[in-house]
Amino acid sequence: MKADVTLDIKGEVCPYTFVHSKLALEELAPGQVLEVITDHKPATLNVPRSVEGEGHKVLEITQINDTDWKMVFQKKS
Repeated sequence: MKADVTLDIKGEVCPYTFVHSKLALEELAPGQVLEVITDHKPATLNVPRSVEGEGHKVLEITQINDTDWKMVFQKKS
């Protein structure tokens, strides 16, 4: 699924990775997709758990190179 918005939060650490992701999701319309790029590995566990806790869907978590991960979320309808 193609992302409606991409958020690059490389250089940020938890809990700021979730804060930035949450704020970006709040700006989306229901059903839209947010792609988040991070270089903070703990965020790949913490952010999806928190996003799901808010009722959104986790569509993908993928390591894209030696240092970066892509997380894809869909805003709840």
